Amino acid sequence: MRFQSVTFDLDGTLLDTIVDLAEACRRMLEELGEPPRSQAEIHRFVGKGMAVLVERCLTRGSAPSAERLHHAIEVFKRHYAEVNGHYTQIYPGVVEGLQAWKASGLKLGVVTNKPGMFTEALLERMGLADYFDVVVSGDTTAHKKPHPEPILHACRIFGVSPGRNLHVGDSRNDIHAAHAAGCPCYCVPYGYNEGEPVDSADCDALVSDLPAAYRQALNDKTS
Repeated sequence: MRFQSVTFDLDGTLLDTIVDLAEACRRMLEELGEPPRSQAEIHRFVGKGMAVLVERCLTRGSAPSAERLHHAIEVFKRHYAEVNGHYTQIYPGVVEGLQAWKASGLKLGVVTNKPGMFTEALLERMGLADYFDVVVSGDTTAHKKPHPEPILHACRIFGVSPGRNLHVGDSRNDIHAAHAAGCPCYCVPYGYNEGEPVDSADCDALVSDLPAAYRQALNDKTS
């Protein structure tokens, strides 16, 4: 295998967190006196981090003021902290895939746009924390995906050149971040993609799940 490390997106790749996110949004909007959003809308709103999710929830014709958005983010944080992990499900194949990657001796990391105050707690609650050598959250670096910096930050900690790191995600945010960092990117088709499903032409491989990603990586001879 040509890879020395693997970074994984979290929401929509490893974990199905949409019910928790939708519930926190519901509580936030109710407290703010705003109309509710459907789970399908929340599904489309997820991808670029918490602040963008909240802004999208509040935007109906015009964006909220900076003051209104700041207040809403604080309300969302409070509610999400209460439900984080309560309804989250591990996607099929994730544990088996992580076990295979771990057994191969590669360094593993999570690169997510979720704030750190929620990321580590969620990984612990779901029993996945011990698989990862590095966790890069949405507030670890100055930029979030699709900027390459979070993935580059993980590579620096690994001590691995970006070309030897594989990134696995579920959206164009992951593809753009990985390719800008100089990493190949595999994508799963089942996650959160802001209403824009990934295509095999966009990424280096479209794989059904994490075990399939592992098998693909074993056969990936591109230098």
